[in-house]
Order: sequence, then structure tokens, then C-alpha cells
Amino acid sequence: MAPGIPAALERPHFIGIGGAGMSGIAKILAQRGAKVAGSDAKDSPTAEALRTLGATVHIGHAAGHLADDATSVVVSSAIRADNPELVRAAELGIPVVHRSDALASLMDGLRAIAVAGTHGKTTTTSMLAVALSELALDPSYAIGGDLEGPGTNATHGGGDIFVAEADESDRSFQKYDPQVAIVLNVELDHHANYASMDEIHESFETFVGKVVPGGTLVVAADQAGAVELTERVRGRSSLDVVTYGESETADVRVHKITPRGLTSEVTVVLNGKYLTFTVSVPGRHYALNAVAALAAGVALGIPAHNLASAIGKYTGVKRRLQLKGEAAGVQVIDSYAHHPTEMTADLEAMRGAASDARLLVVFQPHLFSRTKELGTEMGQALALADASLVLDIYPAREDPLPGVTSELIIAAAEAAGAEVTAVHDKAAVPAAVAGMAKPGDVVLTMGAGDVTDLGPQILDHLSS
Repeated sequence: MAPGIPAALERPHFIGIGGAGMSGIAKILAQRGAKVAGSDAKDSPTAEALRTLGATVHIGHAAGHLADDATSVVVSSAIRADNPELVRAAELGIPVVHRSDALASLMDGLRAIAVAGTHGKTTTTSMLAVALSELALDPSYAIGGDLEGPGTNATHGGGDIFVAEADESDRSFQKYDPQVAIVLNVELDHHANYASMDEIHESFETFVGKVVPGGTLVVAADQAGAVELTERVRGRSSLDVVTYGESETADVRVHKITPRGLTSEVTVVLNGKYLTFTVSVPGRHYALNAVAALAAGVALGIPAHNLASAIGKYTGVKRRLQLKGEAAGVQVIDSYAHHPTEMTADLEAMRGAASDARLLVVFQPHLFSRTKELGTEMGQALALADASLVLDIYPAREDPLPGVTSELIIAAAEAAGAEVTAVHDKAAVPAAVAGMAKPGDVVLTMGAGDVTDLGPQILDHLSS
């Protein structure tokens, strides 16, 4: 199967082409034969990978980077109105396409699985991409992170299945019409766009309402927000609802999760039969992600036994408890966790996988709005570590908020009995960690910003 390219995307220009979501769409379009161009703030391996596919990638943002014959300018919600390339597009009358609309058009004509939830989207989407590829189904996929195996976040496959990470942060997941929707959890986050849990639920309900007639919703049976969503949508005649989890009432019931070092063995009850398979990453939350992936594949008619075995081939996504290396007897692992629920899950997973190790965390808060609303819970999560260094807030797309600093997290962590230290100079972290760490310790760099860059630097200091 070779889906076509919409006319508006024949010569697209991506502003922020190196971003996780944007680059994936650009890669698929380039593989389909579009003449792709774009710009990003800095050069990167992602930019180079796009050039290898034939894309033109400019570094920095300037009006002159936008070709006069571009058929569209693709943007994410992070692109500001005064971006010079966006201003130039308006002058030239070039249509502006949101990233979600571009992705939706790529899924047209294919059997789509859209993976949504406050946490776990990237991992679950990746598990499906790996498993379906392992089964020679040649899926297309667009993921918010790079797979450890293929080393890419997106590809155009020859099969009829498209697996996509569905982003709720700006409501863009409401643009998709999947055959199968997965909802892993529903929690309050993205405070700049959602004022309440009720708004979150309304947004997820709209997403589920876009499932094609006769399609399937795979939804968690154990998480309160997901359970409420199920109650809201169950009974719609055109929607098949399949619940999964440890609840006795789950349609795909988790009978047992057995940790085995950095892997887990999972046994589920599906259609009255027991099925046991391996998940090659640590932690209960990743095991549950695997069960969601299993349920979604079965909903597309893939034999459960084959799919379960193939899911075991998934070995991880970059930044999701990714081992960066070991030096002087100290392991350094990178975590993308930036919401308290994710932080707690990853810290508990590492406790289970390395129960005798001392756990040291370098945490970089992400976004002022998130820190304002959830700083207390972030600090409480850090109490699961033996010691933590907390960096200044990574602003990403946001401007500072008065009175919102990392001190909110540090105060909450100290109140919870945690050993925590503020570090305002990121460059000082590698030496500080090397001075703290002892053989047998595990160091976890944690956050959605550029804290990931510190892993190799910490290893260098430990080695010297």
C-alpha cells in the first residue's frame, strides 16, 4: 500500500523540524516522496537524519529560509506568532497546517491505532511499532521518542496499519479518526491549556468520540481518570470498549507481574486463557503499557500469542529508563519523567530493579505552569531517592511565572524527609555527582528538558 501525499504537503516547510513530533511527520513525508524543508534552533542528529532522507534543514529561524513555492508551513502549538518564517508565510499567502492535521492526513486510508494518556504514550506506541514490525506487518508509525532498536521515531511502512502517539496537551489528538484508541490514564497536566479535570475529561471524551464506527477503545481499568472516562463513553452503540489491568473486572486481566531484574514476566487472562510473556524493560507501569499494546493488537485481529511474543522484542525508547553507561561501578540511567506520577513510577521501577543500590537523582523541573501546580507532588516523589540534586526550571515554551522556582519542589522534598540540594549551575552537576556517587550506586537524570545531556558528562567525571 502506498498512500498518496496531500497537495498541501507536497512541498512542506516545518518550523521546528527537529522536534520529536515534527521530525516524525517530516520523515514519513520524505519517505513518501514529498520535497521536505524546515528549520530548527540548533543542529542535531535528527536534523542530519532528515537531510539523509533528502530534506533541506536550516539552522536558526529566518524569513529567507521559507521557499516561495512551499505548499504549506507546518507548525506545532509551541511556535509563536512572531516567528519570522510564520510571518513570511502570511506575507506570501502560504497556508499554515498544524502538526496534528498533517499527521491525521498521513493516517488516511490506513488502520490507525492512536495511543493517548497523560503518561506512557511513547512507550506503548513504541511497543506496538516494534511488535508489528517483528510480525512482518510493516506498519507506519509516528512516536514522540527514538526507538532503541531501529533508532528512529517514525517510518513509512508498506502495511495497512499506522500507529501514532496522540498528544492531548493542546487537544490536537481530537483530529484523528482511529480504528483503535488506547487511553492509558487520564490525569490533570498541561495547566496552560486545561483549567480543570473536567476539561481534561471532555477533551478525552471528544478524542474517543472520533473512533471510527465499529472501532475499539482500549482503556485502563485501574486508573481513576480512565475509569471515569469509561463510564462516560460506555454504551455508545458504535464503540467496542475493552478494559485492561489488574482489576478483577478487566476484559484483559493482569494475573501477575513478576519483576526479573531489568525485565518483567507478565501473565494475563485473555478470553478465559492464561498467556505469559516477557517485557524487556523494568517496572509495573511498563508491564501495563505492554498489556495495553497487546489488547490493541488483538482488537485489530492479530493473534494474541504471536503479538505477546513480539512485544518481548521491544527493548526501550531513548530517555525512558535508558542506560547511558557505567563508570567506576556507578550506573547512569536517563528518565524522561517530568510529572509526579511518572517520577514515582520510574523511581519505584528502579527500586525494584536495583533494590540494593543507592539511588541518586538529578531532577530538572519542566515548565513553570507544571511546577506551580504540581511542585509539591514532585518534591514528594523525590523522597523515593536516597539523594537528589534539583536544577532550575526548564522553561521550554513558557515565560517565567512570579514566585515559581525550583524552591517549591525542594521545600516539599525536604518536608517529606528527602535529602535534596539545589544546583543553579547545570555545568556544576557532573562534578557534584561524581563527588557523591560510590560503587554500586545508580544515578538517574530525570526530566523532559536538556538534563539528558548530563549523562555522558557524569560518566566522564566518574571515569577521571
